Amino acid sequence: MTVQPPTPFPDPRVPVDQVAFERAELNLILALYGRMVAAGEWRDYGISHLRDHAVFAIFRRTAEHPLYRIEKHPRLRQRQGMYALIGMDGQILKRGHDLRTVLRLLERKLIRAI
Repeated sequence: MTVQPPTPFPDPRVPVDQVAFERAELNLILALYGRMVAAGEWRDYGISHLRDHAVFAIFRRTAEHPLYRIEKHPRLRQRQGMYALIGMDGQILKRGHDLRTVLRLLERKLIRAI
């Protein structure tokens, strides 16, 4: 019979590496989200903070695939831009260094002819 040492638990004092949206970024995203909910376009959202990127997913209904995903990839900061807007089919609709310019594509959907 072999005795194995117990599985060590991660040290709670060591921070876990994960990417998250900052408060200013979330304020921009949630302001747009609130306007689109008021317009009746969107109904639900989900946030994922992963090891290499953060995702804000926007849903029309809860049980569907997300209409849009706003992703933050800090590794791409010096290249194409840290922020990306991805459509339902996985196509990158807009990528940039500034979140405000990336979200501008979605704000155009709020403008309607009266």
